[in-house]
Amino acid sequence: MIPYVIHTAKSAGFCFGVDRAVKLVYEALGQGKRVATLGPIIHNDSVVNDLLSRGARIIHSVDEAQPDETIVIRSHGVGKDVYSALQNMGCDQIDATCPFVARIHKIVAEQTALGHEILIAGDAKHPEVEGIVSHCSENCTVFQDKNELKCLIDRKLENSEKTLAIVAQTTYNSLLWEDCIKVLPSQHPNILVFDTICSATGARQSDADALSRQSDLMIVAGGRHSSNTVKLYDVCRRNCPTWHIAEPEELLDLTDTLRETAAIAMNAKPNGTPLYIGITAGASTPAHIIKEVQTHMSGIFDTDTIIPESDEFRAAFEEELDKSFRKIRTGDRVVGTVASISGNNEVMVDVGAKQTGIVTLSELTNDSSKKPSDLVKVGDELNLIVIKVNDADGTVQLSKRRVDELVGFENILKAKEESTVLEGTVQSAVKGGLVVNCDGVRVFIPASQSGLGRDADLNTMVKQEVRFVIIDVNEQRRRAVGSIRQVQKSERDAAKSKFWETAKVGDVFTGEVKSLTSYGAFVDLGGIDGMVHVSELSWARIHQPSDVVSVGDTLEVYIKALNPETGRISLGHRRDEDNPWVKFTENFHVDDVVEATVVSTTSFGAFARITDGVDGLIHISQLSDKRVTNVKDVINVGDVVTVKITEIDTEKKRISLSVRALLEPETAEEDAAEEGDALVYSDENPEAVVETAEAAE
Repeated sequence: MIPYVIHTAKSAGFCFGVDRAVKLVYEALGQGKRVATLGPIIHNDSVVNDLLSRGARIIHSVDEAQPDETIVIRSHGVGKDVYSALQNMGCDQIDATCPFVARIHKIVAEQTALGHEILIAGDAKHPEVEGIVSHCSENCTVFQDKNELKCLIDRKLENSEKTLAIVAQTTYNSLLWEDCIKVLPSQHPNILVFDTICSATGARQSDADALSRQSDLMIVAGGRHSSNTVKLYDVCRRNCPTWHIAEPEELLDLTDTLRETAAIAMNAKPNGTPLYIGITAGASTPAHIIKEVQTHMSGIFDTDTIIPESDEFRAAFEEELDKSFRKIRTGDRVVGTVASISGNNEVMVDVGAKQTGIVTLSELTNDSSKKPSDLVKVGDELNLIVIKVNDADGTVQLSKRRVDELVGFENILKAKEESTVLEGTVQSAVKGGLVVNCDGVRVFIPASQSGLGRDADLNTMVKQEVRFVIIDVNEQRRRAVGSIRQVQKSERDAAKSKFWETAKVGDVFTGEVKSLTSYGAFVDLGGIDGMVHVSELSWARIHQPSDVVSVGDTLEVYIKALNPETGRISLGHRRDEDNPWVKFTENFHVDDVVEATVVSTTSFGAFARITDGVDGLIHISQLSDKRVTNVKDVINVGDVVTVKITEIDTEKKRISLSVRALLEPETAEEDAAEEGDALVYSDENPEAVVETAEAAE
């Protein structure tokens, strides 16, 4: 006996559209109606034969219908002409068209009415595509792949200004669809693309691909004429030995082949490793057939005999089928399983009834920025409430949002009693405040409780995550009022208390500048603010804090002084190592020759910048080797001059510079003024000029 493990793909078997169609036929037969299906209701001989044995019959055109029969339109859908013919004949009908297919009918009808031309990705001979074409009023073209689409696009855009609307058969290969999208001109104004591929089809193929990569052999169950089953077979056989069977009994003839394949696989495996068998099934394969395949495969590898389906199993299956026909009413609370997700608008749900459950985006969430795929995935179980039952369409409108609101409001009441801090997303800014979504409940935050200033723009809070407490609840109207401000105050108080317990002079913080005044900047230290005096913001001389920092900037600061009694915190920002004077004295010395830029002029000389933050004085007497009466005659702001450092007064932080010291000495005759007079400049008082050398003494 070969040790084995059987895995069945989680998405194997009936899709909800086919499941719904089959259930509708069984229900009609159970009500004693004479039923005729317009074509085989499903690509599965076992199910079709069972329906025939119960009294149903198959017709291929409306002309074959009998007056007292109820005609069932299968999930593929039909064209408008068929609906008209049935109406003219007066036949009762059950429309089992898959909601996904019906959505395409609606799209192409609307687009055709607007005068747009329809392009359909799919198989022109497939019943679903034939039905779609009929809803286009012949203003359409079917293409198979990207090459055909590109030729169509090039020709039609060149010869016509009509808008092209592009849709796809629900079972069209998603990879081929991606290739088609890539050949379209980017953001062309005359091209509209609608995502109409059923997500369940893609999920089924992805699951089969993943399972077959892990398996030693695969069984794919489904009708020979089922296109989606054939696609599953093609996907799986690329990864491991695969067999496509229409009926479980076919495994009898494959027993020896399967055992030989298993033996080969086991020889290549390490000892003790079991054989992995994978099973998947097409959308037209009912659960009991999948169960039979599982049972047959167990029999092949356990014993020499096949275990047939038992009467008990069939009875249990029919009992479960009968249960699925339970009635649901408006207001009922139900649990549904996500069957598929339709683009950005709605979710299809199986609620265990004949109707297809539909949850629109607005009934899924209050957050309009979300897509259904952001919130749920296929297979998820949802708690829902029935808001409308439409037996004529075979659908039931459901709401997850309303259930969430009921549960969420209970949490809101509890949070108010316990003063619990809640979290939510700001949905919108309205007159007087904000609307926050918290677990499906809309909570109003008055502007005064938003934590913003009096004239602040509330729109800046939209889509932000916020923390708040409930301050008021109206149970009858199910309304709640919250406060962000109270949470912020509590957090600030806690931060302040912790700060004063641990803070000490010299501690370093990195904080955000919260506000500016004429005398300094206030920096957030984590719930408590400290002030950096204007003199501490820069080593350079500045007039006001806004010259060097702005609100929102991040500063590294350190505590200079603390006063717990007044709550004042004095902060420093300048570092000694950044002091321009210290850097200057380390790198420059008396008699050094440097390049300096003139930054200002006075009557007694010019100030020139040697390095950032360090200026020296070129006295008027040192500007030239000749007499200078007006500084601006020889030098101006912005001039770059070569000077010699003649003196550095470390105590007063003053630097004397000289241009004259670098010039060649002139003759005595040139130095002497006419008639023996000379101008003498005082270093101590540069503005005092003595007329003669004798007076200077």
